[in-house]
Amino acid sequence: MKKSIIYLVTFLSIAFMFNSCTKDDNFDEALLAGKWQSGTVFFRYSSDGNGVTWDTADDVTEAEGQIFTWTLKKAELTQIHIMSIGGNVPKVYTVTELTTTSLKYHDSFGVNYSFTKV
Repeated sequence: MKKSIIYLVTFLSIAFMFNSCTKDDNFDEALLAGKWQSGTVFFRYSSDGNGVTWDTADDVTEAEGQIFTWTLKKAELTQIHIMSIGGNVPKVYTVTELTTTSLKYHDSFGVNYSFTKV
Protein backbone atom coordinates (compact mmCIF):
# COMPACT_ATOMS: atom_id res chain seq x y z
CA MET A 1 0.00 0.00 0.00
CA LYS A 2 2.81 2.35 0.93
CA LYS A 3 4.55 1.55 -2.33
CA SER A 4 1.40 2.35 -4.33
CA ILE A 5 1.06 5.73 -2.64
CA ILE A 6 4.70 6.55 -3.40
CA TYR A 7 4.19 5.61 -7.06
CA LEU A 8 1.01 7.69 -7.22
CA VAL A 9 2.68 10.76 -5.70
CA THR A 10 5.67 10.37 -8.03
CA PHE A 11 3.42 10.02 -11.07
CA LEU A 12 1.32 13.05 -10.14
CA SER A 13 4.44 15.13 -9.46
CA ILE A 14 5.85 14.32 -12.88
CA ALA A 15 2.50 15.00 -14.56
CA PHE A 16 2.22 18.42 -12.91
CA MET A 17 5.83 19.25 -13.74
CA PHE A 18 5.34 18.61 -17.46
CA ASN A 19 1.96 20.32 -17.49
CA SER A 20 3.41 23.48 -15.97
CA CYS A 21 6.13 23.61 -18.61
CA THR A 22 3.78 23.84 -21.57
CA LYS A 23 3.88 27.14 -23.38
CA ASP A 24 0.59 29.01 -23.48
CA ASP A 25 1.00 31.45 -26.36
CA ASN A 26 -1.14 34.55 -26.33
CA PHE A 27 -0.67 36.56 -29.50
CA ASP A 28 -1.73 40.20 -29.83
CA GLU A 29 -4.43 40.30 -32.50
CA ALA A 30 -3.60 43.98 -33.15
CA LEU A 31 -0.36 42.77 -34.78
CA LEU A 32 -2.38 40.75 -37.30
CA ALA A 33 -4.09 43.80 -38.83
CA GLY A 34 -2.58 44.73 -42.18
CA LYS A 35 -1.46 43.19 -45.47
CA TRP A 36 0.61 39.98 -45.47
CA GLN A 37 2.41 38.30 -48.38
CA SER A 38 3.84 34.87 -49.10
CA GLY A 39 5.02 34.65 -52.70
CA THR A 40 2.01 35.57 -54.85
CA VAL A 41 -0.53 34.95 -52.06
CA PHE A 42 -1.82 37.93 -50.07
CA PHE A 43 -4.00 38.26 -46.97
CA ARG A 44 -5.40 41.50 -45.60
CA TYR A 45 -6.67 41.37 -42.02
CA SER A 46 -8.79 44.32 -40.88
CA SER A 47 -8.98 45.19 -37.19
CA ASP A 48 -12.77 44.69 -37.30
CA GLY A 49 -12.41 40.92 -37.82
CA ASN A 50 -12.89 40.93 -41.60
CA GLY A 51 -10.36 40.02 -44.24
CA VAL A 52 -9.68 39.18 -47.85
CA THR A 53 -7.22 36.86 -49.59
CA TRP A 54 -6.08 36.75 -53.20
CA ASP A 55 -3.39 35.23 -55.40
CA THR A 56 -1.81 37.40 -58.09
CA ALA A 57 -0.60 34.25 -59.90
CA ASP A 58 -4.28 33.58 -60.66
CA ASP A 59 -4.63 37.17 -61.93
CA VAL A 60 -6.88 38.04 -58.97
CA THR A 61 -6.78 41.48 -57.39
CA GLU A 62 -7.58 42.43 -53.81
CA ALA A 63 -10.97 43.79 -54.91
CA GLU A 64 -11.81 40.38 -56.44
CA GLY A 65 -10.41 38.36 -53.53
CA GLN A 66 -12.01 35.79 -51.25
CA ILE A 67 -13.70 37.48 -48.28
CA PHE A 68 -13.44 35.96 -44.80
CA THR A 69 -13.95 36.77 -41.15
CA TRP A 70 -11.29 35.97 -38.61
CA THR A 71 -10.66 35.54 -34.89
CA LEU A 72 -7.44 35.02 -32.97
CA LYS A 73 -7.78 33.42 -29.55
CA LYS A 74 -4.47 32.62 -27.87
CA ALA A 75 -2.64 30.77 -30.69
CA GLU A 76 -5.74 29.66 -32.63
CA LEU A 77 -6.41 31.64 -35.82
CA THR A 78 -9.83 30.88 -37.30
CA GLN A 79 -10.83 32.08 -40.76
CA ILE A 80 -14.40 31.65 -41.99
CA HIS A 81 -14.29 32.03 -45.78
CA ILE A 82 -17.56 33.37 -47.18
CA MET A 83 -18.27 31.75 -50.53
CA SER A 84 -19.84 33.84 -53.29
CA ILE A 85 -22.10 30.91 -54.23
CA GLY A 86 -23.29 30.62 -50.64
CA GLY A 87 -21.99 28.83 -47.60
CA ASN A 88 -18.97 29.24 -45.38
CA VAL A 89 -15.69 27.34 -45.21
CA PRO A 90 -13.94 27.37 -41.81
CA LYS A 91 -10.16 27.11 -41.65
CA VAL A 92 -8.32 26.78 -38.34
CA TYR A 93 -4.59 27.38 -37.88
CA THR A 94 -2.14 27.38 -34.97
CA VAL A 95 -0.02 30.53 -34.89
CA THR A 96 3.62 29.91 -34.02
CA GLU A 97 4.97 33.43 -34.60
CA LEU A 98 3.35 36.86 -34.85
CA THR A 99 5.48 40.00 -34.84
CA THR A 100 5.21 43.38 -36.52
CA THR A 101 6.80 41.90 -39.66
CA SER A 102 6.35 38.11 -39.54
CA LEU A 103 3.37 35.73 -39.37
CA LYS A 104 3.82 31.96 -39.20
CA TYR A 105 1.20 29.30 -38.61
CA HIS A 106 0.36 25.71 -39.45
CA ASP A 107 -2.79 23.70 -40.02
CA SER A 108 -3.86 20.37 -38.54
CA PHE A 109 -2.26 18.54 -41.48
CA GLY A 110 1.18 19.91 -40.59
CA VAL A 111 1.38 22.35 -43.51
CA ASN A 112 3.40 25.42 -42.50
CA TYR A 113 2.68 28.93 -43.76
CA SER A 114 4.96 31.95 -43.51
CA PHE A 115 4.05 35.55 -44.35
CA THR A 116 5.79 38.92 -44.31
CA LYS A 117 3.96 42.17 -43.63
CA VAL A 118 3.98 44.50 -46.63
